[in-house]
Amino acid sequence: MSSKQYFKVCFCFRRIFRLTEAEPPEYIKFLFDRYSRDGTMTVEDLTRFLVEIQGEHTASHDDALAIFNSLKHLRIFQRRGLHFDAFYRYLLGDLNVVNSPSNVVHHNMNAPLSHYFLFTGHNSYLTGNQLSSDSSTKPIINALKKGVRVIELDLWPNNNKDDVEVRHGGTLTAPIDLLRCLRAIKDNAFEVSEYPVVITFEDHLPPHLQSKVATMVTDTFGEILYTPESDEMSEFRSPDYLKKRILISTKPPKEYLETPGSQSSGKERTPSSSFDDKDKDEGHIPDEDEEKTAPQYRHLIAIHAGKMKGGIKNMLKVEEKKVRRLSMSEQELETASKTHATAIVRFTQRNLLRVYPKGSRLDSSNYNPFIGWMHGAQMVAFNMQGYGKHLWTMQGMFRANGGCGYVKKPDFLLELRPDDNVYDPSAPRQVKTTLKGKLYLGEGWLQDFRHTHFDLCSPPDFFVKVGIEGVPGDKAKHITKVKDDEWLPIWDEEFKFELRVPELAILRIEVMDYDVGNHGFGGQTYLPISELRTGIRSVPLYSRDGIRYKHTRLLMQFEFA
Repeated sequence: MSSKQYFKVCFCFRRIFRLTEAEPPEYIKFLFDRYSRDGTMTVEDLTRFLVEIQGEHTASHDDALAIFNSLKHLRIFQRRGLHFDAFYRYLLGDLNVVNSPSNVVHHNMNAPLSHYFLFTGHNSYLTGNQLSSDSSTKPIINALKKGVRVIELDLWPNNNKDDVEVRHGGTLTAPIDLLRCLRAIKDNAFEVSEYPVVITFEDHLPPHLQSKVATMVTDTFGEILYTPESDEMSEFRSPDYLKKRILISTKPPKEYLETPGSQSSGKERTPSSSFDDKDKDEGHIPDEDEEKTAPQYRHLIAIHAGKMKGGIKNMLKVEEKKVRRLSMSEQELETASKTHATAIVRFTQRNLLRVYPKGSRLDSSNYNPFIGWMHGAQMVAFNMQGYGKHLWTMQGMFRANGGCGYVKKPDFLLELRPDDNVYDPSAPRQVKTTLKGKLYLGEGWLQDFRHTHFDLCSPPDFFVKVGIEGVPGDKAKHITKVKDDEWLPIWDEEFKFELRVPELAILRIEVMDYDVGNHGFGGQTYLPISELRTGIRSVPLYSRDGIRYKHTRLLMQFEFA
């Protein structure tokens, strides 16, 4: 590339920067020479390269041929084999991405629902902050299109007490009709994934409106609504069994939770409007017509929620013939994990644990999801409206398993050990494996960004942060040197990360434009270590909002030792 770029310094002067083609790494040239003959790589040569260098031990002649066919549109392609330029474009192309290029579900999907992490949203209807933003179907639709499988709706009576609206109680957020939300879920539930969608209701309704909800839900979803045959299940159904089904999860009407012979007060209680008390009571005290309406509403509930009375031991009690869902705030879980870590793991082997952001996160920020995942919590509920490290980590986790929104929990979180013990998240861990990597170069910013996007006076000064997000012992980071005034930066830097729990670890990659004041953003991707493909790989980058750039990517190499 021999063109030039001009940047205005002031009204009278311009700086000129020559754009040069990034020279391919010497190691890539060496590998091409090793696996080619007389400057040409045949299908058989490429097959050998896939097996020996890329670690694709089952690669076949057809796999290599598919790569050949993908390059036919390039002028640099030759029928008798790949010249170096074509081989280099393959390495940076979409058939060589670091995670699997095909969205294939490959985890065992026939285990109970409690054996999976579920991509879970919090206050899924809010467009922005938790205090004053609008409610809308748009964030619900966006979440479903990104693979989210658990949608949360807060149910409240409207001003006339004759209909149901969705809003964040005790705040200035604007409401939206429940029926619009239900229809949006039905229309978009299985566009990205065919695995079940769970709707969690935070219910603040009197009985006559619960009955109305029951009618809305059954009329909207019809046959795709899953209703269990019995109120008590000893085990949850599997994601495979529940394909293309909608499940409702909420707390049953209280009359069913009271002991025989107990009497309700006959008065309706309005739950606290404080969002700091969110989920501490997901139901209400029934009034005198509860007996007529509650059975219809209760029949909808596929996953029963609620907390047992008493302390933390009671809350985490595992019942032999009944499974349920428990909700805890991030703070409650952090506190409980200090003294009851193994009890939480034991509970989540059969039951569902939902973790939600603390009430003070008015800006819709998020928390470290690993506090939930390392204890087996299936529903780590996140605000999907913004961006940042924790949300990118969540998106990275659910890039696994074909992006279907369900990730099988590691075996160590599910197994009973000698003497009926379970995995202890608080116990120290030995290093299990080491990830060795090399960052060669990057490209594509010039096509995806305006040439003055990063700096009005010069090309960007890119550097890269590569690190690990995981359990406390697996936190690590490497920061590259800054490449000044380069659209096609070459770093050629190695890094190494020791991993104690690689099954839960996420590789964190962020490209920044160096600035003395505030670094500019040049792309990010977070990838599950469990699905990282070894060898020399193309690493596509994403925007802050999680949208993949068309051209911007890195060339990196990975191996495990």
